[in-house]
Amino acid sequence: MKIQMNGWQISYVTSGEGIPLLFIHGYPLSRKIWEPQASGLAAYARVILPDLRGHGDTDAVPGPYSVELLADDCNNLLNILGITQPVVVCGLSLGGYVALAFYRKFTERMAGLILTSTRAAADSPEGKANRDKAIIMAQSSGATAITDSMLPKMFAPLTYTTQSELVECVREIMTGTSVEGIVGALQAMKDRPDSTQMLSSINKPVLIIHGSDDQLIPASEARTMQEAIPGSELVIIERAGHLLNMEQPAAFNLAVHQFLKRC
Repeated sequence: MKIQMNGWQISYVTSGEGIPLLFIHGYPLSRKIWEPQASGLAAYARVILPDLRGHGDTDAVPGPYSVELLADDCNNLLNILGITQPVVVCGLSLGGYVALAFYRKFTERMAGLILTSTRAAADSPEGKANRDKAIIMAQSSGATAITDSMLPKMFAPLTYTTQSELVECVREIMTGTSVEGIVGALQAMKDRPDSTQMLSSINKPVLIIHGSDDQLIPASEARTMQEAIPGSELVIIERAGHLLNMEQPAAFNLAVHQFLKRC
Protein backbone atom coordinates (compact mmCIF):
# COMPACT_ATOMS: atom_id res chain seq x y z
CA MET A 1 0.00 0.00 0.00
CA LYS A 2 1.18 3.54 -0.74
CA ILE A 3 0.16 6.86 0.77
CA GLN A 4 1.09 10.43 -0.02
CA MET A 5 3.68 12.12 2.18
CA ASN A 6 4.85 15.68 1.48
CA GLY A 7 4.85 15.32 -2.30
CA TRP A 8 6.06 11.72 -2.53
CA GLN A 9 4.66 8.30 -1.76
CA ILE A 10 5.76 5.93 0.97
CA SER A 11 5.04 2.21 0.71
CA TYR A 12 4.12 0.11 3.72
CA VAL A 13 2.18 -2.93 4.89
CA THR A 14 0.49 -3.66 8.20
CA SER A 15 -0.79 -6.87 9.76
CA GLY A 16 -2.17 -8.04 13.07
CA GLU A 17 -3.70 -6.28 16.04
CA GLY A 18 -2.44 -5.12 19.40
CA ILE A 19 0.46 -2.94 20.47
CA PRO A 20 1.93 -1.11 17.44
CA LEU A 21 5.29 -2.61 16.44
CA LEU A 22 7.20 -0.56 13.87
CA PHE A 23 10.03 -2.34 12.05
CA ILE A 24 12.65 -0.16 10.30
CA HIS A 25 14.82 -2.00 7.79
CA GLY A 26 18.52 -1.57 7.13
CA TYR A 27 20.56 -0.48 4.10
CA PRO A 28 20.22 -1.15 1.18
CA LEU A 29 17.19 -3.28 1.92
CA SER A 30 13.40 -3.01 2.20
CA ARG A 31 10.47 -3.96 4.37
CA LYS A 32 10.62 -7.44 2.80
CA ILE A 33 13.35 -8.46 5.23
CA TRP A 34 10.69 -8.38 7.96
CA GLU A 35 8.31 -10.86 6.33
CA PRO A 36 9.17 -13.58 8.91
CA GLN A 37 8.22 -11.10 11.63
CA ALA A 38 5.00 -9.99 9.90
CA SER A 39 3.81 -13.60 9.82
CA GLY A 40 5.26 -14.64 13.16
CA LEU A 41 4.29 -11.70 15.37
CA ALA A 42 0.96 -10.52 13.94
CA ALA A 43 -0.84 -12.56 16.61
CA TYR A 44 0.71 -10.39 19.31
CA ALA A 45 1.06 -6.91 17.79
CA ARG A 46 0.03 -4.60 14.99
CA VAL A 47 3.09 -4.98 12.78
CA ILE A 48 3.94 -1.93 10.63
CA LEU A 49 6.53 -2.30 7.85
CA PRO A 50 7.51 0.81 5.86
CA ASP A 51 9.99 1.10 3.03
CA LEU A 52 12.34 4.00 3.73
CA ARG A 53 12.59 6.67 1.06
CA GLY A 54 14.42 5.39 -2.01
CA HIS A 55 14.16 1.77 -0.84
CA GLY A 56 11.74 -0.96 -1.83
CA ASP A 57 8.56 0.42 -3.34
CA THR A 58 8.83 3.89 -1.77
CA ASP A 59 9.59 6.75 -4.14
CA ALA A 60 13.24 7.51 -4.88
CA VAL A 61 13.35 10.93 -3.26
CA PRO A 62 16.52 12.98 -3.94
CA GLY A 63 18.80 13.61 -0.95
CA PRO A 64 20.30 14.65 1.25
CA TYR A 65 18.94 12.25 3.88
CA SER A 66 19.60 12.14 7.61
CA VAL A 67 18.60 9.67 10.29
CA GLU A 68 16.43 12.42 11.78
CA LEU A 69 14.65 12.90 8.45
CA LEU A 70 13.99 9.16 8.18
CA ALA A 71 12.67 9.17 11.77
CA ASP A 72 10.34 12.01 10.79
CA ASP A 73 9.07 9.90 7.88
CA CYS A 74 8.26 7.05 10.27
CA ASN A 75 6.53 9.40 12.69
CA ASN A 76 4.49 10.95 9.89
CA LEU A 77 3.42 7.49 8.74
CA LEU A 78 2.20 6.65 12.23
CA ASN A 79 0.25 9.91 12.29
CA ILE A 80 -1.33 9.23 8.91
CA LEU A 81 -2.33 5.75 10.08
CA GLY A 82 -4.01 7.32 13.12
CA ILE A 83 -1.83 5.51 15.63
CA THR A 84 -1.86 7.39 18.92
CA GLN A 85 -0.94 4.71 21.45
CA PRO A 86 2.73 4.14 22.37
CA VAL A 87 4.74 2.22 19.78
CA VAL A 88 7.55 -0.32 20.04
CA VAL A 89 10.21 0.62 17.48
CA CYS A 90 12.60 -2.03 16.14
CA GLY A 91 15.44 -0.98 13.85
CA LEU A 92 18.09 -3.09 12.15
CA SER A 93 21.49 -1.57 11.27
CA LEU A 94 20.60 1.75 9.56
CA GLY A 95 17.14 1.17 11.00
CA GLY A 96 18.74 1.10 14.46
CA TYR A 97 20.29 4.51 13.86
CA VAL A 98 16.85 5.76 12.78
CA ALA A 99 15.26 4.16 15.85
CA LEU A 100 17.70 6.01 18.12
CA ALA A 101 16.86 9.24 16.31
CA PHE A 102 13.16 8.42 16.76
CA TYR A 103 13.78 8.06 20.50
CA ARG A 104 15.53 11.43 20.65
CA LYS A 105 12.71 13.19 18.79
CA PHE A 106 9.58 11.32 19.82
CA THR A 107 10.28 9.73 23.19
CA GLU A 108 6.77 10.34 24.45
CA ARG A 109 5.17 8.13 21.80
CA MET A 110 7.42 5.12 22.41
CA ALA A 111 6.55 2.04 24.46
CA GLY A 112 9.89 0.33 23.87
CA LEU A 113 13.00 0.15 21.71
CA ILE A 114 14.56 -2.86 19.97
CA LEU A 115 18.07 -2.35 18.61
CA THR A 116 19.10 -5.03 16.13
CA SER A 117 22.49 -5.48 14.42
CA THR A 118 23.39 -1.88 15.14
CA ARG A 119 25.62 0.37 17.24
CA ALA A 120 25.35 3.67 19.11
CA ALA A 121 28.69 5.19 18.07
CA ALA A 122 29.14 7.43 15.05
CA ASP A 123 31.30 6.42 12.11
CA SER A 124 35.05 6.55 12.57
CA PRO A 125 37.09 8.60 10.07
CA GLU A 126 37.84 5.35 8.23
CA GLY A 127 34.14 4.48 8.24
CA LYS A 128 33.24 7.87 6.79
CA ALA A 129 35.83 7.44 4.05
CA ASN A 130 34.36 4.03 3.20
CA ARG A 131 30.90 5.60 2.94
CA ASP A 132 32.29 8.12 0.44
CA LYS A 133 33.83 5.31 -1.61
CA ALA A 134 30.49 3.46 -1.62
CA ILE A 135 28.69 6.61 -2.79
CA ILE A 136 31.08 6.89 -5.73
CA MET A 137 30.59 3.19 -6.51
CA ALA A 138 26.80 3.51 -6.44
CA GLN A 139 26.81 6.59 -8.63
CA SER A 140 29.15 5.03 -11.18
CA SER A 141 28.10 1.37 -11.16
CA GLY A 142 24.66 1.21 -9.57
CA ALA A 143 23.01 -1.04 -7.01
CA THR A 144 24.47 -4.25 -8.43
CA ALA A 145 28.02 -3.19 -7.56
CA ILE A 146 26.97 -2.30 -4.01
CA THR A 147 25.19 -5.64 -3.70
CA ASP A 148 28.16 -7.64 -4.94
CA SER A 149 30.45 -5.93 -2.44
CA MET A 150 28.13 -6.34 0.55
CA LEU A 151 26.14 -9.52 0.11
CA PRO A 152 28.61 -12.09 1.57
CA LYS A 153 28.99 -9.90 4.68
CA MET A 154 25.25 -9.68 5.33
CA PHE A 155 25.08 -13.23 6.67
CA ALA A 156 26.86 -15.59 8.96
CA PRO A 157 29.39 -17.54 6.86
CA LEU A 158 27.43 -20.77 7.39
CA THR A 159 24.21 -19.13 6.21
CA TYR A 160 25.88 -17.77 3.10
CA THR A 161 27.16 -21.18 2.07
CA THR A 162 24.12 -23.30 2.98
CA GLN A 163 21.01 -21.11 2.45
CA SER A 164 21.27 -20.15 -1.19
CA GLU A 165 17.55 -19.37 -1.53
CA LEU A 166 17.73 -16.83 1.29
CA VAL A 167 20.90 -15.29 -0.14
CA GLU A 168 19.27 -14.86 -3.55
CA CYS A 169 16.18 -13.33 -1.95
CA VAL A 170 18.32 -10.69 -0.26
CA ARG A 171 20.30 -10.13 -3.46
CA GLU A 172 17.05 -9.31 -5.25
CA ILE A 173 16.01 -6.88 -2.50
CA MET A 174 19.37 -5.10 -2.56
CA THR A 175 19.63 -4.78 -6.34
CA GLY A 176 16.13 -3.29 -6.38
CA THR A 177 17.21 -0.33 -4.25
CA SER A 178 17.42 2.97 -6.14
CA VAL A 179 20.73 4.81 -6.47
CA GLU A 180 19.06 7.82 -4.81
CA GLY A 181 18.14 5.64 -1.86
CA ILE A 182 21.60 4.11 -1.61
CA VAL A 183 23.38 7.46 -1.76
CA GLY A 184 20.91 9.07 0.65
CA ALA A 185 21.26 6.26 3.18
CA LEU A 186 25.06 6.35 2.98
CA GLN A 187 25.03 10.09 3.62
CA ALA A 188 22.65 9.65 6.54
CA MET A 189 24.84 6.98 8.12
CA LYS A 190 28.03 8.91 7.52
CA ASP A 191 26.69 12.07 9.16
CA ARG A 192 24.65 10.50 11.97
CA PRO A 193 25.31 11.79 15.49
CA ASP A 194 27.02 9.73 18.15
CA SER A 195 24.30 8.34 20.43
CA THR A 196 26.68 6.89 23.02
CA GLN A 197 26.15 9.63 25.60
CA MET A 198 22.37 9.30 25.28
CA LEU A 199 22.28 5.62 26.20
CA SER A 200 22.45 6.09 29.97
CA SER A 201 19.40 8.38 29.89
CA ILE A 202 17.08 6.05 27.95
CA ASN A 203 14.09 5.40 30.19
CA LYS A 204 12.06 3.02 28.04
CA PRO A 205 12.32 -0.78 27.94
CA VAL A 206 15.14 -1.76 25.59
CA LEU A 207 15.94 -5.06 23.91
CA ILE A 208 19.22 -5.48 22.03
CA ILE A 209 19.43 -8.41 19.60
CA HIS A 210 22.62 -9.33 17.78
CA GLY A 211 23.96 -12.22 15.76
CA SER A 212 26.97 -14.06 17.12
CA ASP A 213 28.52 -14.11 13.62
CA ASP A 214 27.72 -10.59 12.44
CA GLN A 215 30.49 -9.62 10.00
CA LEU A 216 29.49 -5.95 9.67
CA ILE A 217 28.98 -4.90 13.29
CA PRO A 218 30.68 -7.03 15.97
CA ALA A 219 28.66 -8.34 18.90
CA SER A 220 30.91 -6.30 21.21
CA GLU A 221 28.99 -3.21 20.09
CA ALA A 222 25.77 -4.78 21.36
CA ARG A 223 27.37 -5.58 24.70
CA THR A 224 28.61 -2.00 24.99
CA MET A 225 25.07 -0.69 24.49
CA GLN A 226 23.61 -3.16 26.96
CA GLU A 227 26.08 -2.10 29.63
CA ALA A 228 25.23 1.57 29.09
CA ILE A 229 21.40 1.39 28.93
CA PRO A 230 19.81 0.90 32.36
CA GLY A 231 17.66 -2.21 32.59
CA SER A 232 18.25 -3.23 28.98
CA GLU A 233 18.25 -6.86 27.84
CA LEU A 234 20.72 -8.42 25.42
CA VAL A 235 19.99 -11.49 23.30
CA ILE A 236 22.80 -12.98 21.20
CA ILE A 237 21.46 -15.32 18.53
CA GLU A 238 23.89 -18.08 17.64
CA ARG A 239 24.69 -19.01 14.03
CA ALA A 240 23.31 -15.70 12.81
CA GLY A 241 24.87 -12.73 11.07
CA HIS A 242 23.75 -9.21 10.24
CA LEU A 243 20.33 -10.36 8.99
CA LEU A 244 19.65 -12.50 12.05
CA ASN A 245 15.89 -11.95 11.80
CA MET A 246 15.90 -13.78 8.45
CA GLU A 247 18.59 -16.32 9.31
CA GLN A 248 17.09 -17.39 12.64
CA PRO A 249 13.51 -16.08 12.55
CA ALA A 250 12.11 -18.36 15.26
CA ALA A 251 14.72 -17.26 17.82
CA PHE A 252 14.34 -13.62 16.81
CA ASN A 253 10.55 -13.69 17.01
CA LEU A 254 10.64 -15.40 20.40
CA ALA A 255 12.89 -12.68 21.81
CA VAL A 256 10.62 -9.94 20.45
CA HIS A 257 7.45 -11.66 21.69
CA GLN A 258 8.84 -11.95 25.20
CA PHE A 259 9.93 -8.31 25.10
CA LEU A 260 6.45 -7.16 24.07
CA LYS A 261 5.15 -8.46 27.38
CA ARG A 262 7.41 -5.94 29.14
CA CYS A 263 6.02 -3.10 27.05
